[in-house]
Amino acid sequence: MDLMGMMGKLKETQQKIEDTKKRLDTVLIDEQSADGLLKITLTANRKVKSISIDDSLLEDKEQLEDYLIVTLNKAIEKATSVNEKELDAVAKMDMPMIPGMDNLFK
Repeated sequence: MDLMGMMGKLKETQQKIEDTKKRLDTVLIDEQSADGLLKITLTANRKVKSISIDDSLLEDKEQLEDYLIVTLNKAIEKATSVNEKELDAVAKMDMPMIPGMDNLFK
């Protein structure tokens, strides 16, 4: 492949990655505590969209903090997984294999 062709392909792939990032802002990840008392929704880009807290959790600050930590971490883990899979798929689909460039879009 010629250098100009590769540069054009690189620009095209970068645009597809940016488009995918924008789309991931609309992909919602829902997570809740095991008992359903705390519910969190994030985008696949790991932005918190909503948190719902059952009134019973408001009586114990430490318990609420624990719930938030556990549930937020699970939600972030799920969102990160979706995000990475989507972006990896776009990058790998369109990129010519150039040695040393496989981590360029991470």
